[in-house]
Amino acid sequence: MNDAIIIKTNEESFTARRVVYYILGFLEIMFAFRLVFKLLGANPNSGFVSFIYSITQVFLLPFTAIFRSATTQGIETKAVLEPSTIIAMIVYAVIAWGIVKLFIILRSHNKEHVSLDSK
Repeated sequence: MNDAIIIKTNEESFTARRVVYYILGFLEIMFAFRLVFKLLGANPNSGFVSFIYSITQVFLLPFTAIFRSATTQGIETKAVLEPSTIIAMIVYAVIAWGIVKLFIILRSHNKEHVSLDSK
C-alpha cells in the first residue's frame, strides 16, 4: 500500500511539473511572437497581432519601466525593441524552474515521511 502512495505522489508531481512547463511554453511562445512582431514593425491593427499584444501586455506590466524601448523608423514600418519582453521571458522561465524544483523538493520530503511511517 505504501508503494501505491509513492507512485501516486510521483505521478501527481510529474503532472504538476508538466502543467507548469506547458504554461511557461505558452507564455514564451506568446512573448517570442510579440518580440518578433515589434522588431519587424507588424501592423498592430491586424487581428492576430492585436491578440498577441493584448495577451502579453498583462504579463509584461511588472517589467515595462525597467528599460526604455528602442525604436527605429523605417520607410514603411516602425521597429521597436522591447527589453521588457526579453526580461519577462527570462524571469518567467526562472519562476517556472523554481516552482518545478519546489515540487521535486516536496516530493522527496513526502517520500521520507512515507518511508518513516512504514517502519
